[in-house]
Amino acid sequence: MTVVLDIDNLSKRFGSIQAVKGLTLQVEQGSIYGILGPNGSGKTTSLGMVLDVIQPTSGTFAWFGQGINRGTKQRVGALLETPNFYSYLTARKNMEIVAGIKGVGYNKINPVLHLVGLEERKHTTFKGFSLGMKQRLAIASALLNNPEVLVLDEPTNGLDPEGIAEIRELILQIAAEGKTIILASHLLDEVEKVCTHVAVLQDGVLRAKGPVDTILSAKDQVIINAPDMAHLLEVLRQLPLVESFQQERDHVRLTLQDGFGSLDLNKAMFEAGIVLAQLTVRRKSLEAQFLEIIKK
Repeated sequence: MTVVLDIDNLSKRFGSIQAVKGLTLQVEQGSIYGILGPNGSGKTTSLGMVLDVIQPTSGTFAWFGQGINRGTKQRVGALLETPNFYSYLTARKNMEIVAGIKGVGYNKINPVLHLVGLEERKHTTFKGFSLGMKQRLAIASALLNNPEVLVLDEPTNGLDPEGIAEIRELILQIAAEGKTIILASHLLDEVEKVCTHVAVLQDGVLRAKGPVDTILSAKDQVIINAPDMAHLLEVLRQLPLVESFQQERDHVRLTLQDGFGSLDLNKAMFEAGIVLAQLTVRRKSLEAQFLEIIKK
């Protein structure tokens, strides 16, 4: 796949504070790349550097194989801060101002308003919009010049559950049209449901990166025990369907290889002459998986 953003050992220091340290990652075309981390983890600083808003202390980055320049900036749309429009003007009038700044024809306004679900509210003043509608108008302004990449910093921050769901669906809709999206968020649920790839930041340090279903793979855990624990452990060491296991007092906690379930495990144990006294399946929470990553 074509790499649209290549970040190499990027760092930023504000006085004695190391905001970002040695960040290295690649964003491929067509992906929805999540930058995940708690507040203060360096997400916004990282986005600010690659958007030429913040000067890096060290390291490099490239958009479409080039350094940042007027041409690459036109290929990237961004929403880094809280939506800021003229409150007394309508959505349409605000978009006309943005179009003038970006050098885009007014004929591009209605299509993006339609995309974000605001075409019927284009004559409503900005101050009459809900927070979710304001956020959608901001996304419309970022899309006005039809960029190839859309960068969003905490796009659902402050929204109610309905507003979060609306923005989530909008992001997926935009991605389905072929755009690459880079999304910073502190919400695990948002990243899991929307993103294809994720980079986990903590205190400015990259803790993990890769496909979401690999990095945030909250696998089922199976807890078993049997009267003869020694025999049980011996069989577990030889079973190919067992990915890993650990004895904890009077039981064993294990995870299974992809494609296998508790029924397969129970059958294998019965065939080995073991009748299990307990077999419990527990879903490992996404939060627990995230805490494991940042504690490593």
